[in-house]
Amino acid sequence: MSDLEDISRHFQEKLWSLQQMLDLSVVELPQIKMKKFGQELCGLEGLLEELERCVDEQKQQLKNLKEMQDVYQQALQDMQHMKNNVPPHIPKKKTGVNANEAGKDSVDSQPAPAQNLKKTSRSFIKEMGFITTLEFEGIPQYMKGRVSYEQLNAAVSSMNAAATAKYKIFHQSVKGLSNHARKLHQRFKEQETKETKGQFFVVEEDIREFTQMKVDKRFQGILNMLRHCQRLRELRGGGLTRYLFL
Repeated sequence: MSDLEDISRHFQEKLWSLQQMLDLSVVELPQIKMKKFGQELCGLEGLLEELERCVDEQKQQLKNLKEMQDVYQQALQDMQHMKNNVPPHIPKKKTGVNANEAGKDSVDSQPAPAQNLKKTSRSFIKEMGFITTLEFEGIPQYMKGRVSYEQLNAAVSSMNAAATAKYKIFHQSVKGLSNHARKLHQRFKEQETKETKGQFFVVEEDIREFTQMKVDKRFQGILNMLRHCQRLRELRGGGLTRYLFL
């Protein structure tokens, strides 16, 4: 910007100088003065070209800045949209062990008793992994129907909730359960088979009991997609269909 101002100032000075020469043109000027006048005109022409070049450069810079501003605004809108539409099924970062706990672990380096290890394994509940966008795109359209990516993962979340609620009761001692929970515990035990030993599964009753998801024709279509994505497999027997988590 300073270059443009300097050229403009210099241009004004040249114009003023030429204007004085023209004012004196009423009298006959010596040949040397006329030659100088011509040189001044040539110099002024060069200044005009330089001025035009600077103006063009400033216009190009302004255009580039406007394009950068548009890109920045679009990126800002995209980031805001991502912030406002974070999928609820994205795993959250696990918090690390604090300093006190770390110190305690370093001091107490004795191996845990077998009883504690058994308790830890019993409290573990397997969850079904969420469907990725790439996996969803790989599902045949006839199988997806009108089910969206968000709806499919919402079903995964519901089935995980049903499994968590089921095995939370299943892993507890019957003595500490309410009458209703005892009946559920007994039902869970009766549904176990040799093939389900060590596996995690739910049945339609569990989904009705612990979630708001409807077990209907649309649900059957969702199960087909989850089988296609290798998230579960069906195990039938005793008039019951068990959905085993993979």
